[in-house]
Amino acid sequence: MTDLKCSWCGEPIQPEDGYRLAEPAGERFAAFCRLEHVVPWALRGPHWEPGELDHEPDPELGDTCAHCGDRLHDTRVLLVHHRGQYRIADAFCSAQHAADWAKAGGRWR
Repeated sequence: MTDLKCSWCGEPIQPEDGYRLAEPAGERFAAFCRLEHVVPWALRGPHWEPGELDHEPDPELGDTCAHCGDRLHDTRVLLVHHRGQYRIADAFCSAQHAADWAKAGGRWR
């Protein structure tokens, strides 16, 4: 994926920075320059683009939602933080749970 722009504010996102949100089963994708931008994007009604992640998520990701702990189904949503060469992924039941998790502070809550 090249020329990524934030799905909320439209700012350019470098390949080694930002967040990627994807629903693999629906081949839907959104990108964000900051984690906080997931919240207003979801509140306004998530606007997905067609697409997918540019890499396979970590097989150790697990099968429970990072927000509520429920078992994930095929419609899971993956949020991947691009931080230099590293990819830090979390999985969710829905885009709304990803936004709720981000609103609560994400991994740093």
